[in-house]
Amino acid sequence: MSITMRGPCEEAGESEEREKEAAAAAGCFAWVPEAEEGSDVDSDSDPETEGTHGLGELVKDTLYLRSCRVHSVVPASCFLRQGSAPELNLRHRGLGPQGARALASSLTANPYVKRLDLRDNGLCGTGAEALAGALSKSSSICDVDLSENQLGAVGAQAICAALTVNPTMQKVQLAGNSLEEQAAQYLAELLLAHTGLKSLDLSYNQLNDQAGETLGPALAENTGLIELNISWNHLRGPGAIAFARGLEANIFLRVLDISYNGFGDPGASAVGEALRTNNVLEELNMSNNRISAVGALSLGLGLRVNQTLRSFVVSRNPMQSEGCLGVLKSVRDNPVSALELLDFSERSCPKKLLQDLVCVCKKVKFSESDNVLSCKWVSPQDIQVNRQFDDLASSVKVILPGLCIKTAARRVEYKKDLLPVFRPSLPASAPK
Repeated sequence: MSITMRGPCEEAGESEEREKEAAAAAGCFAWVPEAEEGSDVDSDSDPETEGTHGLGELVKDTLYLRSCRVHSVVPASCFLRQGSAPELNLRHRGLGPQGARALASSLTANPYVKRLDLRDNGLCGTGAEALAGALSKSSSICDVDLSENQLGAVGAQAICAALTVNPTMQKVQLAGNSLEEQAAQYLAELLLAHTGLKSLDLSYNQLNDQAGETLGPALAENTGLIELNISWNHLRGPGAIAFARGLEANIFLRVLDISYNGFGDPGASAVGEALRTNNVLEELNMSNNRISAVGALSLGLGLRVNQTLRSFVVSRNPMQSEGCLGVLKSVRDNPVSALELLDFSERSCPKKLLQDLVCVCKKVKFSESDNVLSCKWVSPQDIQVNRQFDDLASSVKVILPGLCIKTAARRVEYKKDLLPVFRPSLPASAPK
């Protein structure tokens, strides 16, 4: 099939005609993959079943190619190669808004895709609006990654509205999309309306204290979310406190990452209060949150009675030995503590970052473990512990022999089991 590419600048009337042409193309082929009503042919035993699936893929490809022609974009060859695979990986393809429009037309008629990865494609708000229609109608896509697409508030509004009416969606990644306090309102509406959403990634955005005041009450009322990553944002002050109060009332969340924000001691105190009453949360990451010894002692008040938390990370906080001792004493004094990991150490660095660092700093040493290299070089932000802490840690290990305690000087391996909802599922044909 030959594809005639048109110029990027089109008149408004001609653009509308192209949209109509794409819609007509989708309508002409929508019937092909489905069996006729009333047919008594058994698809499991029909020798022509394989040919029917091949025809369905041909129709999907034809729809996509026609849509690309309508929107004057070059087709993504990887889309054509992936056929009817359950995962459609188009990350880093530079699709842009027009490419998103072309893709949306074919996604509506594609019943095979379960995971859609569009990370880093420059979709912007207009591209998100184009995809929203397909995401709202899809009954197969349950996992979508739209990270690093400059969606902004416009894109967040479109995507959240689409996901709200799609009960099949379980996992959404919106990291690195310049989401600010205006976008927080749409995210809050999603948390309140969508009970099937299990995992949400909002990391590397600009959600500030006003956003925290919006998201906190929504988190308190949410029913269904199991994992939330809101690290590398600007939650601090009243926003951090409001968010922590939402955690206190939530009864579903099991994994929470709020690292690299600005909770400080007031936010840590609010989290400590939340840990006193929350009986669901299992993993909490509060690394790099400007928590001093005062805030650490407030966290300890929650750890003294909490019965469900298994992993608690507070690395790279200026709590010093005093704060570490306070946290550890609280764990020791809790006879029903479920803690398996208490992490005061420096944060593990990605392998590539450490390779870059070694070129400029000869003080970096490496120890490889599970594709991640842990930095042994002690930076000024690392928490330093003393002999008193080491002695206390040894006594706590007697009481809780399964507890791993990590410090800058003590490297301890800890492996966790994934929650059932995040474990990779076996293909339908795989033996169980």
